[in-house]
Amino acid sequence: MEYKQIINMSDELMARINELLSHYPADKKKSAMLPVLHAVQDAHDNWLSLELMDKVAEILEVKPIEVYEVVTFYSMFNQKPVAKYMFEFCRTACCAIRKGEDLMDYTCQKLGVKQGEITPDGMFSVVGVECLGACGFGPMLQLGDNYHENLTKEKIDTLIEDCKQGKVNLY
Repeated sequence: MEYKQIINMSDELMARINELLSHYPADKKKSAMLPVLHAVQDAHDNWLSLELMDKVAEILEVKPIEVYEVVTFYSMFNQKPVAKYMFEFCRTACCAIRKGEDLMDYTCQKLGVKQGEITPDGMFSVVGVECLGACGFGPMLQLGDNYHENLTKEKIDTLIEDCKQGKVNLY
């Protein structure tokens, strides 16, 4: 499925990109790829279309494939539209041993979606991601910039309700 996205490289976004680039040698623009991709994704509903990735390649003076490689490697970059609240469950060993996958399935069932789908109202999606580095606190998920650790069904129920009520700060 191909997704369309309005590309808005606003003056504010370009100023942010230029500020990020100022931290790197002029002949090493590629070094700014991760922070630039974050800035561009944040300005475009939390996802990156091919057109946006091509624009980042142009700005960084690299081949588009170099940007695609980074975007497809890291789970923090989204290649299709995502919900406002994207529950990113760690699905690696430490969390799996502590029933993280069961909690991910529970969340999908509670929201009426499969992994990677978005609820009809655009509010929620559930995805499995690789290790989020909180191995001693699993099972866990990331929601925006925040970790939710030592999860239980009750904690997930509360988190979903808090999201519905607009009580969850993503950043």
